[in-house]
Amino acid sequence: MGRVALWVATGAAVALLLLTSATAGVVSSVFGGGGGSCVGAVTAPGATPAGLSAEQARNASVIVTVGERMRVPVRGRVIAVATAPQESSLINHGHLGPYNDHDSLGLFQQRPSQGWGTPEQIKNPEYAAATFYERLLAVPGWERLPLTDAAQKVQRSAYPDAYAKHETRATEIVTAYTGGPLPMCDGAPISASGWTRPVAGTAGSGFRTGDRPGHDGVDIMAGKGTVIRAASGGAVVRVRCNVGGDSWEPTGGPMPCDGDGYPGLGGCGWYAEIRHAGDVVSRYCHMVRQPMVRIGQTVIAGQPIGHVGSSGNSSGPHLHYEIHEGYPATENNAVDPVSFTRGKGVAL
Repeated sequence: MGRVALWVATGAAVALLLLTSATAGVVSSVFGGGGGSCVGAVTAPGATPAGLSAEQARNASVIVTVGERMRVPVRGRVIAVATAPQESSLINHGHLGPYNDHDSLGLFQQRPSQGWGTPEQIKNPEYAAATFYERLLAVPGWERLPLTDAAQKVQRSAYPDAYAKHETRATEIVTAYTGGPLPMCDGAPISASGWTRPVAGTAGSGFRTGDRPGHDGVDIMAGKGTVIRAASGGAVVRVRCNVGGDSWEPTGGPMPCDGDGYPGLGGCGWYAEIRHAGDVVSRYCHMVRQPMVRIGQTVIAGQPIGHVGSSGNSSGPHLHYEIHEGYPATENNAVDPVSFTRGKGVAL
């Protein structure tokens, strides 16, 4: 696909993003910063992206460009591009008469009466995107929230779960407009798709290798007690002790998983499962003690959920990590975690 640069530099920097005086005031607190943010040159496709009209593609490129110029991490750009289709179908709407939602206007359906700016400002796509980003960046821990939660913190929508359905497409659009795979930013190992490594360590035994065809995950070697983190946002659906083919629910008292296991013992030891968007399930095995989370608890990407151990069928401290594309998790829907996470912009 051909691409052309959306911003260039001459003797004096010239950007496609031409900030109005009002817009410049909005972004002044965040425009010049960024520190360790990873920022790539924003590009636009030479042809309209599939499924988008010329107007929609133009508005999407403005949203991405504003995020790049404000040095917003790529995850934030994905959140913004996923929000606009739900609010406006990526059309810069004026007042829609009897179909208008109160006084909502523009790409993000922002309301003058709620302090978003004047009608003229909100109808400026650059201004609308900048104000969205400004409010997103003010949300504590926004980059670790599920996309729908982060968007809702900004938008306060009557349909807070609707943003999630646009996440995959938004990721594709932002990837295309940044010219390649989206990097992880600001030292926070959360990818644009909202995934991260569960633990820092060295990959050991792989997924269903020739000598271990029944190994439904990948082993990540790390010292006992190393923090294990949720690989993405979701809901905890299982916390269990599993040894020798038998399983026990936590009781608060001593459990068979409270000590180190050994090869041939069988079982995951202490483990937890998290159900993510799209019915993807991540499983974390061989924890040193009962997981820190409980069934039904909502977690965010990178949140500590337990500690590396060697319980169950284990020859030493490590995390056995599984990904299942289907709920509930079964042997039949297990996939290679290395390939899966690579597709999410994360290297194990």
